[in-house]
Amino acid sequence: MSKYIRENWYSILAGIMLLLAIPSVWPYSYFQLLRWVVMVVAIYNAYTANKREKTQWVYIMGAIAILFNPIFPIFFSKGTWIVLDLIATIVMFVSATKIKK
Repeated sequence: MSKYIRENWYSILAGIMLLLAIPSVWPYSYFQLLRWVVMVVAIYNAYTANKREKTQWVYIMGAIAILFNPIFPIFFSKGTWIVLDLIATIVMFVSATKIKK
C-alpha cells in the first residue's frame, strides 16, 4: 500500500462514499452513515489543518462538517445534493494531499 493511501485513507474513503451516493440506489441508512463519515473526516481534517496553520482548509472543512452533520441535518433536493456531493468529493480528494504537506 502506498504511503499516500496509508496516510490519507479516511479522506479517500469519504470521497469514494460521496461518489457512491450520487446514484439513487441506496437505502436511507447509507445516507445517514455518509453524513456521519463525512462530518467526522471533515472535523479531523479541520483539526489537522489548524495544527498545520492552513486556515483556509479549516474553514472549508468546517463548512463541509456543518453541511453534512447528521445531528441537525440540512435538507436539499436530490439534484442539489448531487452537486454538493461532487464538490465535497473533489474537496476530500484534494485535501488528502494539501493538508498533510
